[in-house]
Amino acid sequence: MKWIKWTAVSALMVSLLGAAPVLAADEEASDFTIRTYGVANIDKKVVAASELFRYDSGLTFEYPDAVRGIFVTAHSAGGERFNSLVELVDSTELNAMVIDVKEDLGHLTYVPEKGSDLAKLDIGQPLMKDPRKVLEVMEEKEIYPIARVVVFKDSVLAKERPDLSFVDGDSVWKNGRGESFVNPFLKEVWDYNVQIAIEAAKLGFKEIQFDYVRFPEGFENRADTLEYSMGDYKDSKLDPVQRRVEAVTDFVAYAREQLKPYDVQVSVDIFGYSATLPEAPGIGQNFSKISENVDVISSMIYPSHWTSYFGIAKPDLEPYKLVSEYAKVENKKLGELKSPPVSRPWLQDFTASYLGSGNYMKYGKAEVEAQIKALNDYGIEEYLLWNAGNTYSKDVDYTP
Repeated sequence: MKWIKWTAVSALMVSLLGAAPVLAADEEASDFTIRTYGVANIDKKVVAASELFRYDSGLTFEYPDAVRGIFVTAHSAGGERFNSLVELVDSTELNAMVIDVKEDLGHLTYVPEKGSDLAKLDIGQPLMKDPRKVLEVMEEKEIYPIARVVVFKDSVLAKERPDLSFVDGDSVWKNGRGESFVNPFLKEVWDYNVQIAIEAAKLGFKEIQFDYVRFPEGFENRADTLEYSMGDYKDSKLDPVQRRVEAVTDFVAYAREQLKPYDVQVSVDIFGYSATLPEAPGIGQNFSKISENVDVISSMIYPSHWTSYFGIAKPDLEPYKLVSEYAKVENKKLGELKSPPVSRPWLQDFTASYLGSGNYMKYGKAEVEAQIKALNDYGIEEYLLWNAGNTYSKDVDYTP
């Protein structure tokens, strides 16, 4: 089928590009009218939207009634844990998995075919030995597949290409956890990540979820001391905060446009507090501007990650109230947009014991259900559950 489609395209292009001025057969054939045929202008947006130009992975997935998903590491997806996670989704109201394709350090989580463009990047790790097989199982079980691509947090690329990162003295800058970021101002970094996203779409993933679409936390405090390129933004008249917002927003818009021919949804993970501010000044995240350029917005609203927002002194102890208060704010923000994306927040299915005694509680069935119910009560039907170890609470009613 793909051969037929591209043959049709080739024929169309030859007929458009190869046509030359048509002259009379000879001077005596005066009844003939000379007509000139030029090259047609092809609207790229029309091409991207045309089924004729859509990539077909060979796998078929339907968008669920409402996405209710879990995070799955590549290690879990490529190992024995995968079967039990598939069973969890298949036996409950869950219906989606978010699987790492480019993980937090910057590695690709599978080894691409030799000679392929991704293989040349030399960043593959054999965490998923056969990602296509993983997707085939998901197709059989009707589990909606989402590829997580970590974008600007990338220690691997930063080490290999310091010129694409932020340099502190004689070395690449690292945060307190020893992680490095690459530079959102640079289109080469954009294309690097879009290339990975395109290959995920070709594998059969139906949605690309971009994570760490931002500058490092606290960047406003070191923006004037680190060495880095401003790329195409060096002549921008905007102030430093708006320039960072512009770069991050432009990346999201660019990636979505590049992915259109591959028939995938585009989603972005974003700090929950971004919805409560005009913009997060250091990291370049503007909730409304990013939302205008994605199909799905996924705010990370884990109760444990908030300080005393919304008048809640200890948010981890009040999951229903915290999520409810957030939902009010987000609904208002999205309601101001002409074409708002689907809201699909990240919820907490882990215990935040690091908060210290009296500031946290053990999360399980009741706490997960409370968060889901809070979203539902404010008209938000979709969500994702985060547990870094992929150990999810038992006997949860996912549609309370």
